[in-house]
Amino acid sequence: MKAGTKAGMKASMNETIRTQLNHRTIREFTTEQVSEEIMEQLFAVAGRTATSLGMQSTSIIRVTDPQLRVRLAEIGAQEYVGRAPIYLLFIVDCHRNAGILQELGADPAGAATARNFVQGFTDACLTAQNVCIAAESMGLGVNFLGNVHNDAAAVIKLLQLPELTFPVVGMTLGWPNQKPQLKPRMATPLRTMENGYHAPDSWLEALSDYDQEMTTYYDLRDANRRVDSFTRQVLAKNPATGDDSDKRNHTFAIARDQGFNL
Repeated sequence: MKAGTKAGMKASMNETIRTQLNHRTIREFTTEQVSEEIMEQLFAVAGRTATSLGMQSTSIIRVTDPQLRVRLAEIGAQEYVGRAPIYLLFIVDCHRNAGILQELGADPAGAATARNFVQGFTDACLTAQNVCIAAESMGLGVNFLGNVHNDAAAVIKLLQLPELTFPVVGMTLGWPNQKPQLKPRMATPLRTMENGYHAPDSWLEALSDYDQEMTTYYDLRDANRRVDSFTRQVLAKNPATGDDSDKRNHTFAIARDQGFNL
């Protein structure tokens, strides 16, 4: 990057960008509660998030029942989730539009298409990220929870999610009670391309510096052990033969059970 470009970047950086560049996962929170005024603001931000075709095919489930939260922590195999002040679940919600179609005398099956599922999934992801940015701008800490897919069917049953809904990502938030190390990320040129997809001659060579940097990171869940290099993590987390007992590998089957035509 040219010096002038760096200088321009510094000059144009605002508080929002600083907040985003300092994003880190917060898993432990103080006992201070998050006010309802703040939650109303976060939900208002969620409601203004971009949405495909204006269909708004996502909803948020706020889980306040302590027993439900403990069970969600068990499903996700992360006990600290049950201690968080706020738990939100972002879901695909085509159930609402199916109901509208039915009331209008149309076929509700029109809401069950693969297109609508994908639109709802991306809507949910965009909404969750928007809420995250807003929360962090207020000084709150956030933890995204992909572990709802450890057993999506159990989450659906636990929260009584109706047909044509599907859990996408959970989120805990609260006032931070830890300050973890900023986790290294891949260099921008390896993830930002122009006019098409461009791969290096060797990913291992291109990622060698990042691999080295990653081994200096300590995850607070196991503060006495450095994490593996990125490429070794890729190897460990992507076996050639899928584990049929891993319920994450049955995501589409569970979505079909929810009525989606996938």
